[in-house]
Amino acid sequence: MPSRVRSQRVEAIVLRHTDWGEADRLLWLFTREIGKVKVVAKGVRKPRSRKAGHLEPFTRVELLLAYGRDLPIVTQAEAKETYLELREDLVRVGYASYIIELLDRFTYEEGENFALYRLLSETLSRINMEKDTAFAVRYYEVRLLDLVGFRPQLLHCVNCGEEIQAKDQFFSFEKGGVICPNCGTKEAGVRPVSMPALKILRHFQRSNYAEAQRARLSSAVDRELENLMGQYLTYLLERGLNTPSFLRRVRRTAETVDE
Repeated sequence: MPSRVRSQRVEAIVLRHTDWGEADRLLWLFTREIGKVKVVAKGVRKPRSRKAGHLEPFTRVELLLAYGRDLPIVTQAEAKETYLELREDLVRVGYASYIIELLDRFTYEEGENFALYRLLSETLSRINMEKDTAFAVRYYEVRLLDLVGFRPQLLHCVNCGEEIQAKDQFFSFEKGGVICPNCGTKEAGVRPVSMPALKILRHFQRSNYAEAQRARLSSAVDRELENLMGQYLTYLLERGLNTPSFLRRVRRTAETVDE
């Protein structure tokens, strides 16, 4: 931030926070204007703080940031979207936590990325309002990979280059894409991927969300894609994710209640 700029108004989504000092909090934000940034919210843990309710995770908020020698300081905060439906459902909270953890792990404090901000904001809205939250999350995974530079090759075999045919295939995390049956039987470290699952991935890659919704995501294909993408994302990040285990627990609990 140039030294002459003393303050800036931004729109942001609160990713996470941690207590700092006696009454302050450190916030990690993903902003529309400057990408990911860490800021300080002074006095926000005091009982009478007016900003506290506007700075919770999963909140889309408009902020005024003041710049000095250290971290930016939140001087004004006004929540624009709190996603109330999401907060009342632990499964939705689990999905929201998952998409935020993915974005947090794949990004650094490296400047504006409006496409990523829009994807995050729109996916939170979908998780908040739509019945099929898993569909929105599977779409998010595919589009996120595009935007962070890890778009998998789904049309041609990443080993021999031959066009992928309409039958079950293999997927290589190391090579970043689909491997045909001829190569897959000789390739180490690959895993099978069904043609219905591959069709969904291809459809998501080339479609906006309205177009993507024309496809039907069966529960079996959703489970397959959840496992495949979860393993691929973990491979790319070179470390495990925290939220999937929480999400699995709350879904099991919800299924038990529904029985």
